[in-house]
Amino acid sequence: MKNSWPLDTAVSFDPYFGEPDRDGDQGYELLPDGRARICLKAPGAKEVVLDQFGHAHPLARTDADMWEGVVDLGRGFQYFFLNVDGCDVLSPYLPIGYGCCRPMNFLDIPVPGEEEWAALDGVPHGAVTRHCFPSSVTGKDEVCLVYTPASYDPAKKYPVLYLQHGYGENETGWVYQGHVGRIADRLLAGGKMREMIIVMANGMTQAPGDRWQMRLLFPQVLLRDLIPFIESRYPVLTDKWHRAMAGLSMGSFQTSYVTMSHPDLFGYVGVFSGFLRDIRGTENTHLALLDDPARFRESFRVFYRAMGTEDQFFESFLADDVLLRDKGIAPLRRTFPGGHDWGVWRRCIHEFLPLIFAE
Repeated sequence: MKNSWPLDTAVSFDPYFGEPDRDGDQGYELLPDGRARICLKAPGAKEVVLDQFGHAHPLARTDADMWEGVVDLGRGFQYFFLNVDGCDVLSPYLPIGYGCCRPMNFLDIPVPGEEEWAALDGVPHGAVTRHCFPSSVTGKDEVCLVYTPASYDPAKKYPVLYLQHGYGENETGWVYQGHVGRIADRLLAGGKMREMIIVMANGMTQAPGDRWQMRLLFPQVLLRDLIPFIESRYPVLTDKWHRAMAGLSMGSFQTSYVTMSHPDLFGYVGVFSGFLRDIRGTENTHLALLDDPARFRESFRVFYRAMGTEDQFFESFLADDVLLRDKGIAPLRRTFPGGHDWGVWRRCIHEFLPLIFAE
């Protein structure tokens, strides 16, 4: 069966408490210790499980229709598959985001010390605008989101950060899951980062016959279509010292490939939970820049690498450490507690934003 997936996705970030006569007491409650109480209706079901990528959290039947449990998913943004009798379902009574190439339920459990990073209250807020732009590479319109700061003035000129998501996500990831707009709002209000425009595009650019081709197709879209579109629509500074790129996971390789292939275009680089090299080993021509350490150092004022210490790809991160050391290059390197997840990526962007364009 072939499906035509829409570009638009529905996301819900507030709990829906339902109509008591119809829905019953469905939803979730975050407990002070970081666990969550979940109550869902599944009439006639034999098993209801929250599958956290292989780690099962079963709910218990409380009566003929209702299932309930207290689960520990860990802190931060946590996706899971809701599985009823072997079938994955999507509950409208739990928040919905987009990941793993599909809408998914999630919970966002506060992380001690980070509660205010994305808080809405008490600071001016920027705007996020959705654009469709024509692509000469794909022959169709592509999609991007653009964050502008609360004090945005079209008469001013701004530096620009191109910020990419990972495999299975889309242009909404950094806004909704990553809270980049909220984080930037608070950093700006505290005088901790420079005003900038942040552009987030759909990096899952498709080519017939090879679903992995998006790794290298999107860089063409960025260079040939997206950057010219942004520079024609927004008052951005166009020299390399006012242009940055960063990305997570798949987006980190796209970032490495683009910036190291075109060091004349980008002065700041962020590689989050990811890769200098194509882990499939098919496309690494950009690594030629590493053979000239002096040129590499002159090319980037910030080259930032970070990964969670429990990341499934941590061995690749360590291998890139060795590669850089052997080339005589020592960029900024950070690790954070956590895995291949938004908890780490929020920490990355929170630290990266104040580093760039700090002239």
